[in-house]
Order: sequence, then C-alpha cells, then structure tokens
Amino acid sequence: MISYVYILESEPSGKWYYGFTEDIDQRIKDHQSNRSKYTRFKGPWKLIFKREFLDKTEALRFEKQLKITRNKEFIKEKFKDYFIL
Repeated sequence: MISYVYILESEPSGKWYYGFTEDIDQRIKDHQSNRSKYTRFKGPWKLIFKREFLDKTEALRFEKQLKITRNKEFIKEKFKDYFIL
C-alpha cells in the first residue's frame, strides 16, 4: 500500500502541519472538517506538499525528519520537487 507524507498550510496563519496517511484524500477532508485534533479550528488548510512512499516505515521516518527540522526554507529547498505549486 502506498503511504504519503504531506504538509498542510493554514491559510489564516501560514503555519505548517506535517502528516502521514495511507488515504490522502480522506485525510485532507478530515483536516478541513475539523475532525483532526491538532488542526481543528485552525484552517482552512491548503495541501502544499505530498510525497509518496512504498514503504510505510520509510514514510514515518521521513515525517519525523520533517517535524524535527521545522525549517521551512530548508525544507522548501531540499524537497522542492514534492511541493505543489
């Protein structure tokens, strides 16, 4: 099964949320409808980054790396191919 690591950007605040899912469409709907604990009432959210992984462990490792890094400019430059224009 394909896994995804994604970044959402809060339209009001510009803050990023880093996530992992195996169903990207449903997960985005969950964020937009306030069903996600950490993003509730902080949207609307815009999907700005999506990376596919065939290995769930690798995806979770990459998500953790992004969360630890938290440097937007570094992430934008290093992983620019996965940003959605």
